[in-house]
Amino acid sequence: MASSFDHVSAISLFVEDLQAAKDFYSSVFRVPVVFEDATSVALSLENLIVNLLQTDSANELVEPLAVGSRESGPRFQLSIWVPDVDAVCVELQRRGVNLLTGPRDRPWGMRTASFVDPAGHSWEIGQSTTGG
Repeated sequence: MASSFDHVSAISLFVEDLQAAKDFYSSVFRVPVVFEDATSVALSLENLIVNLLQTDSANELVEPLAVGSRESGPRFQLSIWVPDVDAVCVELQRRGVNLLTGPRDRPWGMRTASFVDPAGHSWEIGQSTTGG
């Protein structure tokens, strides 16, 4: 059986404060916890697991490199496409999320907004403005 690399099954986000991260994702995304132990919490988004892993436990996954700190700034961005960015922004703000940018139209045919979780991971919500 050949391996397929055409999808992402899980993303692990390294966090300093596991409880704050769990509270954020539970409140903002309203998704179920599918696994939890002393150092991690896994939440299920449609077709994707987001694993929140305490930074101290993440070191063994990236050795000999070190886990970057929140103060280093975002190193990647996770994006979710939605039908109405403006409506989602209103709902995110109602849930206590502070938007970093947007919503605003981008020259590449998207309307986007962004925010970060308590550990500094950048999230973008976007909608096509070209109808595609």
